[in-house]
Amino acid sequence: MNATFAADMFSGNWKLNLAKSKFDPGPAPKGPNFSKIEATNDGLKFTNTGVNAEGQPTANEWSGKFDGKDNPVKGDPNRDTAALKKINDNTIEIVNKKDGKVTTTTRAVFSNDGKTRTQTTTGTNTKGEKVNSSVVYEK
Repeated sequence: MNATFAADMFSGNWKLNLAKSKFDPGPAPKGPNFSKIEATNDGLKFTNTGVNAEGQPTANEWSGKFDGKDNPVKGDPNRDTAALKKINDNTIEIVNKKDGKVTTTTRAVFSNDGKTRTQTTTGTNTKGEKVNSSVVYEK
């Protein structure tokens, strides 16, 4: 399977399903939260918008190739860079860093029908709290 076809499986407009998601530590965002993923040459572009737990609007974006190299993230106070790797045809991994230090790792698994994305994020956030969240997005 070529990279473009696999990237197209990841592409689309995704909406956070708060009822199916678990935020640890909380609190959960007030929502709604949206994620747009677009296929690029050998990678993906992410545009995320929403409302955080404090009720403030959020927006960030970044692009990366499937090479595991750091890419700048615009608009996210919790990370400066993100590195993208393709694990298999249904799974990508994103390593997030703040000030050059790895904070969290997100593994996103896309359902075979391409309608659900389940993201598991582990690590330590910028407040020093352990993170173990499972977040579900749907098309």
